[in-house]
Amino acid sequence: MVQAWYMDAAPGDPRQPHRPDPDRPVGLEQLRRLGVLYWKLDADKYENDPELEKIRRERNYSWMDIITICKDKLPNYEEKIKMFYEEHLHLDDEIRYILDGSGYFDVRDKEDKWIRIFMEKGDMITLPAGIYHRFTVDEKNYAKAMRLFVGEPVWTAYNRPADHFEARGQYMKFLAQTA
Repeated sequence: MVQAWYMDAAPGDPRQPHRPDPDRPVGLEQLRRLGVLYWKLDADKYENDPELEKIRRERNYSWMDIITICKDKLPNYEEKIKMFYEEHLHLDDEIRYILDGSGYFDVRDKEDKWIRIFMEKGDMITLPAGIYHRFTVDEKNYAKAMRLFVGEPVWTAYNRPADHFEARGQYMKFLAQTA
Protein backbone atom coordinates (compact mmCIF):
# COMPACT_ATOMS: atom_id res chain seq x y z
CA MET A 1 0.00 0.00 0.00
CA VAL A 2 1.18 3.50 -0.77
CA GLN A 3 2.94 5.52 1.91
CA ALA A 4 2.41 9.27 2.16
CA TRP A 5 3.27 11.85 4.82
CA TYR A 6 3.63 15.56 5.44
CA MET A 7 7.21 16.52 4.68
CA ASP A 8 9.56 18.13 7.15
CA ALA A 9 10.95 21.53 6.23
CA ALA A 10 14.59 20.48 6.58
CA PRO A 11 16.88 21.53 3.76
CA GLY A 12 18.99 18.92 2.08
CA ASP A 13 18.90 16.25 -0.55
CA PRO A 14 15.37 15.99 -2.00
CA ARG A 15 15.99 12.27 -2.66
CA GLN A 16 15.80 11.60 1.10
CA PRO A 17 12.43 10.75 2.70
CA HIS A 18 12.03 14.04 4.62
CA ARG A 19 9.76 12.39 7.19
CA PRO A 20 9.08 14.61 10.20
CA ASP A 21 9.52 13.40 13.76
CA PRO A 22 6.90 12.65 14.90
CA ASP A 23 5.60 11.18 11.66
CA ARG A 24 2.53 12.82 10.07
CA PRO A 25 1.06 10.11 7.81
CA VAL A 26 -1.48 10.84 5.07
CA GLY A 27 -4.04 8.23 4.03
CA LEU A 28 -5.59 7.39 0.69
CA GLU A 29 -8.84 9.19 1.58
CA GLN A 30 -6.99 12.45 2.22
CA LEU A 31 -5.16 12.04 -1.12
CA ARG A 32 -8.52 11.38 -2.85
CA ARG A 33 -9.89 14.63 -1.42
CA LEU A 34 -7.00 16.36 -3.24
CA GLY A 35 -7.98 14.59 -6.46
CA VAL A 36 -5.04 12.16 -6.31
CA LEU A 37 -5.99 8.63 -7.37
CA TYR A 38 -3.97 5.50 -6.57
CA TRP A 39 -3.91 1.87 -7.67
CA LYS A 40 -1.64 -1.06 -6.73
CA LEU A 41 -0.99 -3.27 -9.76
CA ASP A 42 1.29 -6.18 -10.68
CA ALA A 43 4.12 -4.44 -12.54
CA ASP A 44 5.58 -7.78 -13.65
CA LYS A 45 2.63 -8.32 -15.97
CA TYR A 46 2.03 -4.74 -17.17
CA GLU A 47 2.20 -5.78 -20.84
CA ASN A 48 -0.99 -7.83 -20.59
CA ASP A 49 -2.59 -6.95 -17.26
CA PRO A 50 -6.42 -6.99 -17.49
CA GLU A 51 -6.69 -4.67 -14.47
CA LEU A 52 -4.44 -2.06 -16.12
CA GLU A 53 -6.38 -2.42 -19.38
CA LYS A 54 -9.66 -1.89 -17.50
CA ILE A 55 -8.35 1.30 -15.86
CA ARG A 56 -7.03 2.56 -19.21
CA ARG A 57 -10.36 1.86 -20.90
CA GLU A 58 -12.51 3.41 -18.13
CA ARG A 59 -10.34 6.54 -17.88
CA ASN A 60 -9.54 6.86 -21.61
CA TYR A 61 -5.76 6.54 -21.12
CA SER A 62 -5.13 5.86 -24.79
CA TRP A 63 -1.45 6.84 -25.12
CA MET A 64 1.52 5.43 -23.22
CA ASP A 65 5.28 5.20 -23.23
CA ILE A 66 7.95 4.10 -20.76
CA ILE A 67 10.65 6.32 -19.29
CA THR A 68 13.69 5.10 -17.37
CA ILE A 69 15.04 7.72 -15.00
CA CYS A 70 18.67 6.98 -14.22
CA LYS A 71 22.03 8.44 -15.22
CA ASP A 72 22.74 5.75 -17.82
CA LYS A 73 19.36 5.87 -19.61
CA LEU A 74 17.98 9.42 -19.44
CA PRO A 75 19.79 12.00 -21.60
CA ASN A 76 20.65 15.16 -19.64
CA TYR A 77 19.83 13.31 -16.42
CA GLU A 78 20.91 16.03 -13.94
CA GLU A 79 19.06 18.75 -15.86
CA LYS A 80 15.90 16.62 -16.13
CA ILE A 81 15.92 15.70 -12.43
CA LYS A 82 16.14 19.39 -11.51
CA MET A 83 13.31 20.17 -13.93
CA PHE A 84 11.08 17.38 -12.53
CA TYR A 85 11.65 18.75 -9.00
CA GLU A 86 10.61 22.32 -9.85
CA GLU A 87 7.14 22.95 -8.45
CA HIS A 88 4.76 22.99 -11.41
CA LEU A 89 1.35 22.05 -12.73
CA HIS A 90 0.00 20.61 -15.98
CA LEU A 91 -3.15 21.42 -17.91
CA ASP A 92 -3.89 17.67 -18.12
CA ASP A 93 -3.82 14.85 -15.57
CA GLU A 94 -0.41 13.32 -14.90
CA ILE A 95 -0.59 9.52 -14.80
CA ARG A 96 2.44 7.48 -13.77
CA TYR A 97 2.81 3.74 -13.16
CA ILE A 98 6.08 2.64 -11.52
CA LEU A 99 7.32 -0.52 -13.24
CA ASP A 100 10.62 -0.71 -11.34
CA GLY A 101 12.61 1.36 -8.87
CA SER A 102 11.13 4.10 -6.72
CA GLY A 103 10.73 7.82 -6.17
CA TYR A 104 8.59 10.54 -4.64
CA PHE A 105 5.72 12.65 -5.91
CA ASP A 106 5.19 15.71 -3.73
CA VAL A 107 1.79 17.42 -3.90
CA ARG A 108 0.40 20.52 -2.18
CA ASP A 109 -2.51 20.12 0.21
CA LYS A 110 -5.34 22.65 0.68
CA GLU A 111 -3.17 24.71 3.07
CA ASP A 112 -0.26 24.69 0.59
CA LYS A 113 1.82 22.23 2.63
CA TRP A 114 3.84 19.49 0.95
CA ILE A 115 2.68 15.88 1.11
CA ARG A 116 5.28 13.34 -0.01
CA ILE A 117 4.01 10.19 -1.74
CA PHE A 118 6.48 7.30 -1.91
CA MET A 119 6.05 5.41 -5.17
CA GLU A 120 7.55 1.99 -5.81
CA LYS A 121 7.10 -0.92 -8.17
CA GLY A 122 3.42 -1.57 -8.84
CA ASP A 123 2.17 1.86 -7.73
CA MET A 124 0.07 3.85 -10.19
CA ILE A 125 -1.02 7.41 -9.50
CA THR A 126 -3.07 10.08 -11.21
CA LEU A 127 -2.43 13.70 -10.29
CA PRO A 128 -5.26 15.98 -11.40
CA ALA A 129 -4.73 18.83 -13.86
CA GLY A 130 -3.99 22.03 -11.96
CA ILE A 131 -2.39 20.52 -8.83
CA TYR A 132 1.04 21.87 -7.89
CA HIS A 133 3.49 19.00 -7.65
CA ARG A 134 7.05 17.79 -8.28
CA PHE A 135 8.90 14.49 -8.64
CA THR A 136 12.26 13.07 -7.69
CA VAL A 137 13.84 9.65 -7.57
CA ASP A 138 14.89 8.45 -4.13
CA GLU A 139 18.46 7.70 -3.04
CA LYS A 140 18.61 4.66 -5.35
CA ASN A 141 18.53 7.08 -8.33
CA TYR A 142 16.40 4.77 -10.44
CA ALA A 143 12.78 4.62 -11.53
CA LYS A 144 11.17 3.05 -14.58
CA ALA A 145 7.68 4.39 -15.20
CA MET A 146 4.85 4.10 -17.67
CA ARG A 147 3.49 7.51 -18.65
CA LEU A 148 -0.16 7.50 -19.68
CA PHE A 149 -2.25 10.21 -21.35
CA VAL A 150 -5.77 10.83 -22.55
CA GLY A 151 -5.10 11.39 -26.26
CA GLU A 152 -1.81 12.80 -27.53
CA PRO A 153 0.76 13.59 -24.83
CA VAL A 154 1.33 17.15 -23.73
CA TRP A 155 4.64 17.56 -21.93
CA THR A 156 4.34 21.21 -20.91
CA ALA A 157 4.94 21.99 -17.25
CA TYR A 158 4.03 25.43 -15.92
CA ASN A 159 6.20 26.42 -12.97
CA ARG A 160 4.59 28.14 -10.03
CA PRO A 161 3.07 30.73 -10.05
CA ALA A 162 0.60 29.45 -12.65
CA ASP A 163 -2.70 30.35 -11.01
CA HIS A 164 -4.01 32.11 -14.13
CA PHE A 165 -4.57 28.84 -16.03
CA GLU A 166 -8.13 27.51 -16.35
CA ALA A 167 -6.95 24.07 -15.13
CA ARG A 168 -5.77 25.67 -11.86
CA GLY A 169 -9.08 27.48 -11.43
CA GLN A 170 -11.02 24.26 -12.02
CA TYR A 171 -8.79 22.43 -9.55
CA MET A 172 -9.36 25.13 -6.91
CA LYS A 173 -13.15 24.81 -7.43
CA PHE A 174 -12.81 21.02 -6.97
CA LEU A 175 -10.94 21.58 -3.69
CA ALA A 176 -13.63 23.99 -2.47
CA GLN A 177 -16.32 21.37 -3.18
CA THR A 178 -14.46 18.66 -1.23
CA ALA A 179 -14.04 20.88 1.86
